[in-house]
Amino acid sequence: MKKKWEYYEQDKELVEKISTKYNISELLAKILINRNIIEDKQIEIFLNPTRNDFYDPFLMNDMHKAVNRIIKAIKNKEKTIIYGDYDVDGITSITVLKKFLNERGLEVDYYIPNRLEEGYGLNCKAIEEIAKNEYKLMITVDCGISGIEEIKIANNYGIETIVTDHHEQLEELPNAYAIINPKRRDNTYPFRGLAGVGVVFKLIQALSIKLELDEKEYLKFLDIVCIGTISDIVPLIDENRVISKLGLKLVKVTKNIGLKELIKETGYKNIDSSMVSFGIAPRINACGRMGEQEEALRLFLTNSKEEANEITKRLNTYNIQRQEKEKIIFDQAIKELEKENLDKLNSIVLSGENWHHGVIGIVASKITEKFFKPTILIGIENDEGKGSGRSIPGFDLHEALVESSDYLKKYGGHEMAVGLSLDKDKIQEFKKHFEKIVEAKDVKQLQPVINIETDITKRDLNKEIIEQIKLLEPFGEKNKQPIVAYKNLKITSIRALSDGKHLKLMLKDGNNTINAIGFNLGELTNEYLIGDKIDIAGTLELNIFNGQESIQINLKDIMKSI
Repeated sequence: MKKKWEYYEQDKELVEKISTKYNISELLAKILINRNIIEDKQIEIFLNPTRNDFYDPFLMNDMHKAVNRIIKAIKNKEKTIIYGDYDVDGITSITVLKKFLNERGLEVDYYIPNRLEEGYGLNCKAIEEIAKNEYKLMITVDCGISGIEEIKIANNYGIETIVTDHHEQLEELPNAYAIINPKRRDNTYPFRGLAGVGVVFKLIQALSIKLELDEKEYLKFLDIVCIGTISDIVPLIDENRVISKLGLKLVKVTKNIGLKELIKETGYKNIDSSMVSFGIAPRINACGRMGEQEEALRLFLTNSKEEANEITKRLNTYNIQRQEKEKIIFDQAIKELEKENLDKLNSIVLSGENWHHGVIGIVASKITEKFFKPTILIGIENDEGKGSGRSIPGFDLHEALVESSDYLKKYGGHEMAVGLSLDKDKIQEFKKHFEKIVEAKDVKQLQPVINIETDITKRDLNKEIIEQIKLLEPFGEKNKQPIVAYKNLKITSIRALSDGKHLKLMLKDGNNTINAIGFNLGELTNEYLIGDKIDIAGTLELNIFNGQESIQINLKDIMKSI
């Protein structure tokens, strides 16, 4: 599908002012302005955050209450359990809180629900098991804000609950002892975008202040906090920027044996946000997706290099299994789509027997990206279907499920991603109803958009520019790797790589040669010829091959020059 290129507006005077004042390139100044980072303090913190840039944790609702209750548990050696989640955010949250409390002399246990059998969040059966084991205090991490019924049951058993979470609250809050969540509707904290592990970090920061500990007692966990933050696709701005930027420095010298072994296993040479997002996160998430959620936690908690090495190998195996299941489902879904008149459809709803519901969300993402249509995949087991959906910008998927609730047993999520369950015999009716909703929203008028920072010329292709762009790391949500446009280039070589999957170009601007690579753009080799003049959009990167460095453009789109 043809992509729309959208440029940011440029204020030339402001660009020149920031470029001169901070001794940075005009390109970097433009990128900062595009991210609305224009005040002196904003620029300083964004480019060079320090430990002094964290907000006061006691600005968060219920923080004093939670801290006092946990200190009481430490003093009385109360039986305490952490209830977490099976994804990277949840696993890192449990790791940080458990290690911190253990070091304070409180041995705490943990509970992680099985994704395939229990699903996300608190559940009544788990609370009853926790009660049987006579726990007095339960601390939730990365979950709990919607556990109204479950916390009511915990209260009836005499268990006091401290909720730490970062998800949106429902109409009412659960009746917990304390609720620490920057997304509470009565929130008083300056930044709402923390990951679950970020909220846990604020809790241990507050505990450290109250217990008059050295700040290193909480700062030393920033390597693990950074991993959870980057992996959870929260906005990497404001306090998340401080967490991730400082945290990546600690990741490079991490003392966590499990993390160190996992980094080796990924094979990544550079320790950056890409390594976390594409190397570490999939391996940890694969544990939860395959129903082996405790393996990842044991990796972060172990003090044995041998055990860490063994667990890392198993994580790799789970990830390979996840990839295999994902490929099988993707291939089956594409075959099903071939039976449909895709051009006439506004949405994609597909179902299959025994599609693994731990991985269908990833497949739904890939199909959404490939066809740019709201997509829901449903795995059928016995007489029930469990589904995951992904949307496109401009279409509210959760709202569409609200309008389809008569066909569903259960659903949840947000504008861009949802989960749902329904009876098998309702799938076709739901599919027709959902298609009507999407058609009424006129999604065919929506186009994938590429946000272009600015046009560049050959003078911008130098190593110094690449090094300055690295100052914007870590990249992620709300701080994407900058995409630039380079126009009126002549194709001197064009070929497909990896059996037609990828695109390799050599381009000329006068006497200058530009190398470009387009991952998953191999099909474009049929649309362009040597000698064609084209405009390209992509990211700038340093390519090292056989010890030689060269600047390469990682293509996101190309079009013929006007």
